[in-house]
Amino acid sequence: MTLPDIPIRKIDHVRFFVGNARQSAFFYRNAFGFEVVGYSGLETKVKHEAGYVIKQGGITFVLISPLRPQHPEVQRLVLHGDGVSDIALQVDDVRMAYNLAVERGGVGVKGPTTLEDEHGTYDFATIRAYGDTTHTFVNRDRYKGVFSPGFRAIDPARYSPGTYHPAGLLAIDHIVGNVEEGKMNEWVEFYRKVLGFEQLVSFDDKDISTDYSALMSKVVQSGRGRVKFPINEPAQGRRRSQIEEYIDFYGGAGVQHIALATNDIVATVKALLANDVSFLRVPKTYYDQLPARVGPIKEDLAVLAELGILVDRDDEGYMLQIFTKPVQDRPTLFFEIIERQGSKSFGKGNFKALFEAIEREQAVRGTL
Repeated sequence: MTLPDIPIRKIDHVRFFVGNARQSAFFYRNAFGFEVVGYSGLETKVKHEAGYVIKQGGITFVLISPLRPQHPEVQRLVLHGDGVSDIALQVDDVRMAYNLAVERGGVGVKGPTTLEDEHGTYDFATIRAYGDTTHTFVNRDRYKGVFSPGFRAIDPARYSPGTYHPAGLLAIDHIVGNVEEGKMNEWVEFYRKVLGFEQLVSFDDKDISTDYSALMSKVVQSGRGRVKFPINEPAQGRRRSQIEEYIDFYGGAGVQHIALATNDIVATVKALLANDVSFLRVPKTYYDQLPARVGPIKEDLAVLAELGILVDRDDEGYMLQIFTKPVQDRPTLFFEIIERQGSKSFGKGNFKALFEAIEREQAVRGTL
């Protein structure tokens, strides 16, 4: 019998578990241009953790910190440092989504739950994904508050709404997970079987390799194509790959990077650079070969070279992308900024230049 599909609408929000949520909110507001819109904590009668909701375009991040050493997730900080703990998926029916996922082999963390306050009702349920990352099914159709019960609109005394400067970030394009060697196909099968995703594209170590490291990657997407999750695993290379470095410092499988979409990558990158965001750089020779490789584009090549923006083309158009350096001291989570001009690809033509740029950073860290 064919089980019914789980209709996933989109990524509702990404939950980060961090050492100091207030300071993290300050960082994402001032570096990436997010608006701090909601708060949860002692003043809202939440006694075990503090949380901040930040938004830009259609992107919602939730930053959570423990308030006491007895918090059930406090050990995450020792193991992982700051990182993504949950990728929440908006669905039509939380109970149906959870029951189907568990019936298909998903491991439940929290069953269907309804929270209620004066702004309405908020439904959610959670299952396990790779490492100790989770997916929470969310439905907020009957909720009109700032985020969910327990959160209030931000008090200007805590964060003044008038002081953030948006960088033109519009949506989450995709979220990349790193898993242990030999585990990629297992997690691709999890997304296919449990959540009804389909495999979109596959890259092997012939596509993604340098003289020193290699990786395998498969991309899965939801049935409606709005949720895309590339899954990486290390492949045998001469030295320690970036995936192995991540798994070592993160303490296991987890979210490697989040790709944020913009309609004007030049303006966005200029804004982020002005805010002191650090990006990976490729050699100038990359741009000498670019016209022959990608053909005509509307952007000024000299400006792209000055900013370090990469370009790739597929049968449907071209795309522009750039990657930040890790946003904490551990070489783990980073961000991608992406603009699509028709292309649906993930920058295969840039892999070698990008990986060599990452390896130069690894060499500086002494972890290559």
